[in-house]
Amino acid sequence: MDLMLFTPLGALLALSFVVFNIVKVLKYPEGNPEVQSISAKIRKGANAFLKRQYTVVSIFFAVMLVVLCVMAALDFLTWFVPFAFITGGFFSGLSGFIGMKLATAANGRTATAAKDSLNKGLRVAFSAGSVMGFTVVGLGLLDLSIWYYLLHYVFKLGIADVTAAMLTFGMGASTMALFARVGGGIFTKAADVGADLVGKVEAGIPEDDPRNPAVIADNVGDNVGDVAGMGADLYESYVGSIVASCALGVAAFPQFNDTPGSPAVTIPMAMAGIGVIVTIIGSFLIRTKENADQKTLLAALRRGTNFSAVAIGILSFPLVYYMLGKDYLGIYGAILSGLFAGVGIALITEYYTSDTYKPTKELADSTKTGTATLIIGGLSLGMVSTAIPLIIVCASILFSYFIAGGADNPAMGLYGIGISAVGMLSTLGLTLANDSYGPVADNAGGIAEMAGLEPQIRKRTDALDSLGNTTAAVGKGFCIGAGALTALALIASYIDRINIIDPEYILDLNINNPLVLVGLLLGGMLPFLFTAMLMKSVGQAAQAIVVEVRRQFKEIKGLLEGKEGVEADYAKCVDLCTRSALHKMVLPTVLAVAAPIATGLLLGPSGVVGLLIGCTVSGFMIAVWTANSGGAWDNAKKYIEAGNHGGKGSDAHKAAVVGDTVGDPLKDTCGPSIDILLKLSSMVSIVFAALILSFSVFG
Repeated sequence: MDLMLFTPLGALLALSFVVFNIVKVLKYPEGNPEVQSISAKIRKGANAFLKRQYTVVSIFFAVMLVVLCVMAALDFLTWFVPFAFITGGFFSGLSGFIGMKLATAANGRTATAAKDSLNKGLRVAFSAGSVMGFTVVGLGLLDLSIWYYLLHYVFKLGIADVTAAMLTFGMGASTMALFARVGGGIFTKAADVGADLVGKVEAGIPEDDPRNPAVIADNVGDNVGDVAGMGADLYESYVGSIVASCALGVAAFPQFNDTPGSPAVTIPMAMAGIGVIVTIIGSFLIRTKENADQKTLLAALRRGTNFSAVAIGILSFPLVYYMLGKDYLGIYGAILSGLFAGVGIALITEYYTSDTYKPTKELADSTKTGTATLIIGGLSLGMVSTAIPLIIVCASILFSYFIAGGADNPAMGLYGIGISAVGMLSTLGLTLANDSYGPVADNAGGIAEMAGLEPQIRKRTDALDSLGNTTAAVGKGFCIGAGALTALALIASYIDRINIIDPEYILDLNINNPLVLVGLLLGGMLPFLFTAMLMKSVGQAAQAIVVEVRRQFKEIKGLLEGKEGVEADYAKCVDLCTRSALHKMVLPTVLAVAAPIATGLLLGPSGVVGLLIGCTVSGFMIAVWTANSGGAWDNAKKYIEAGNHGGKGSDAHKAAVVGDTVGDPLKDTCGPSIDILLKLSSMVSIVFAALILSFSVFG
């Protein structure tokens, strides 16, 4: 039996489930005319942004296509690479686009469904999130299947050449993901921060009040940043972990390279297909009762994820045993290591960011003494929260390496690390559904507020939104952990690539080598520079929104007073956010692509390895810190808005709003983007390896 067939079958099954959920969501009523009107404005703004963003991205991809074609003509690459780059970027962008289209169609429907019950609102929002999750998985497996069968059976390439070519299309996916995350992240946080600072802090009006000119832009941002951007992000994480493991499998099991359907390549591909089946089953286990608290809602979502993880753990055993035999069951241990690490990181992230637990409650308590103590507490919380996830990742690396046989065969150990990342991401369809349902619930709450629906509806959507903040933080922590493992696997793939291109070249990775040392320092600095660029961009864009909202409050007579017939100019704020995001998203992406190339041309392959390691170490820390600080500040605000410490309008609430505005760009722009930076740097290094070998100054 050719178990590789699980990959295309998994793709078809995932995409069929996407269609099922789209039909399911669209059957729910859209709501009253006011709800439909607000939802249409959000949808129009999101579509306009993505259209303009994809136009800019297309220009960048066209330039890169020319560069890669020139390199192929000069024999630095195969001719498959330029086109694999394009398909990777296309499917990554398409994943985000499909998820965003349904999210903007589901927001009003979720608000309307919440009129009946909390569980019904959860089902609509989660079904919309499932479209995002399973679109990513389905398109990822489809892209992998097309290239595998095309290269292997049409062009008759050996398995080593197949995996080398497939590895490079991850560069296209990562590039598209970074554009989507950075551009969408700048848009959403500029609108969010601007709306909160003027509306909630200065004017004292509620969040999502229709009088606020930035309120539509804020809701548009939830879709273009937290849905479209996240979809593109997770697509590249998912595909990257699989192709890295396949490439490492070729090096670890050379005895199978002439075997049709190499077991080392089949295992990660088949695991992904099996993951689709179990996560679809797990999605039907998620439901809750009316008046459920945060702990109950979290348990409902965790039920489906835990089932999927256990099922993958069980089914992976016969897969490894059948493909490799009992002598290589250590590979199964590496898969379990990744699954346990993913669950562990999720639980720790939940502990530090959910207002059900002590850290976020203590953070909310700090608002009683002002904004400064809240900011200090949030920064501290984020920093301390990096320790346990790092220990978990380190334990997973060591366990995976040695149980896979790394002590006797280092290539086998590296394959174990790669396959553990695949294990961690094998439940991605459901993990991403948990994550992306949050923006739908957030939009639903905003629509309920703007349309003046019953307070009970807003109470239910707020419960779903608060849960969404936690699941989003959990999803980010989960993917940052998987990103670190994938980045390590890609670094190993880069070293293998250098050895394949020039077997006589000797990589000197000794720490005493100044080229490695300088590379480490440059790599450690890169995430800090990258984060600074993103924070500055959000701050500048938010300033423009603050000025515009103040202007409208001042110049549009009767707007702030809520005079009938007076409406804010929502389109102006949407346009400001769009122009700012598109203008400022290019430089960080260019930096991510150019840094490993420039380092390689100066310091050679050894310097590049140093850069990638330094970037992975500091980037992982910054990504976890920013994501968890931001998530905790957000939920501390929600905790106060639920009636604690004086509730809405209190001094504690005003301090919490400021803390949330600081945390917003950290958790939704910087943290997720750094996760992509780690993998994109490695992907670029692999694609440009031959060029660097030929023209490096010191290498």
